[in-house]
Amino acid sequence: MKKIVLSALVLSFIFSFGCATKDYVKQQTDPLLERISKLESRVSNIESKINALESKTVDIDAAKKDAAEAKALAQDAMKAAKDCCEKAEAAAKRAEAAADRAEDALKKAEKAAEKAKKAFELEQKK
Repeated sequence: MKKIVLSALVLSFIFSFGCATKDYVKQQTDPLLERISKLESRVSNIESKINALESKTVDIDAAKKDAAEAKALAQDAMKAAKDCCEKAEAAAKRAEAAADRAEDALKKAEKAAEKAKKAFELEQKK
């Protein structure tokens, strides 16, 4: 009999502490659920910021590429402008030389005209 009473006492002791009520479980899990929901919202905010930064990074990369292309085009334009300027300078030198030759020809023509005028006047006097 002592064994039965002792067994019953041990079993009642075990069952009295081993079972949890629904309210107790709810009390223990509610703070965890609140913390988990706060963490989930923080994670979603961080993910949205990361996505925004990734899109900006893509935009920056595209801008860098566009800037490099613009720089290359500007260098090509400068080279073309220098070539054009050199050609214009060469043409201006040729034009100056032609003007000098024309001026020399004009002086020769004036001298020839003066000689012809003097010769005509001498002919007229005779």
